[in-house]
Amino acid sequence: MIRMSRYYFDMREGARFVPDEVGLNLDAAERAAAETAAEIGRELLPKGDAREVTVEVRNEHRQRVLTVTASLEIHRVNPAPQPPPLRW
Repeated sequence: MIRMSRYYFDMREGARFVPDEVGLNLDAAERAAAETAAEIGRELLPKGDAREVTVEVRNEHRQRVLTVTASLEIHRVNPAPQPPPLRW
């Protein structure tokens, strides 16, 4: 009987770490990691609660095999542009 490798995706939100205990095959783990990072990012990043969300996928030996990172950068123009003068 061939035993399929299991992969686990752990999540980091800043200092918070949430390990996966169930595991999936590598393709499913990669998809789940990307979807999870996007969902968390969509919820937290615009609010300023986090600037980067990372989901780590590890194998059954607890070795990292891939990382998915969603990030948001905001750059304001300083000084703010002024409206053009009115022309009559």
